[in-house]
Amino acid sequence: MTTKFYDKLSNGLTQLLENPIDYNVTLEVCETPVNQTFKVHSYILQSRCPYFKKKFNENNIKVLKMYIYGGTLSLENLENSIIFDLLTSSHELELDELVENIQTHLVTANNASWLKLNFAHIYQTCYKVKNFDTIQKFCNNIIAKHPNTIFESENFISLPEDIQESTLPANLDEWTSDNFITLKTTLKNCLSHVRYLNISREQVLEKLYPYLQLFEPKLWLDINTKLLSPEKPISSTILHPRKILNALELHQFLQFLLILLLMNTP
Repeated sequence: MTTKFYDKLSNGLTQLLENPIDYNVTLEVCETPVNQTFKVHSYILQSRCPYFKKKFNENNIKVLKMYIYGGTLSLENLENSIIFDLLTSSHELELDELVENIQTHLVTANNASWLKLNFAHIYQTCYKVKNFDTIQKFCNNIIAKHPNTIFESENFISLPEDIQESTLPANLDEWTSDNFITLKTTLKNCLSHVRYLNISREQVLEKLYPYLQLFEPKLWLDINTKLLSPEKPISSTILHPRKILNALELHQFLQFLLILLLMNTP
């Protein structure tokens, strides 16, 4: 049997904070009229807090130090994941010049494939950080021109749920015909990549019917014809089934694009 002494461990670490020994980081909180200084240990901060784990990344600190002190930026030999972490750190430090430069670096042809492979994570971060305009435009362009990249990505279903906290009306009945016409124009390159034959009749009624105005009448008829009479020929081009996309995911993606439209409509 293993005996655990977590209480004593916790008390010991607390005493180490109150009477620091061998500390290697000094945190200064400058709020008038009182400024406070805390002497702490980077390894403890990193193990207990993801924020500090990123901030104490050796590569990030080296790059930031060279930029702040020397006015130079070198991203060679750094993985794109580290560069993206550096981007978020630069934003938090309000280094706007660095933020813009790193974004430009990430959307170049040599790095664009990494952004596509990690689309859900990238877009979620850009949605939360409003001044990542360059990467936001890159992501919006991917959605509009290469929707198959998103449909076929492994992390497609992890597109951010909290994106639905925008001003999108909860009830689609509140949308006007003009809203749907604008949306239909926006989605014209996307809808052909949906594999409608993955979707059951029940799901068509529940998940797709609310978006009926997005579909051409002939396509809508052919979708239902194929579901009711699979052997009957149709004139529309409908992709054959595959595992990656189901009705729920399509429903989420349409919600996602509705919000994207609102975000980019004056």
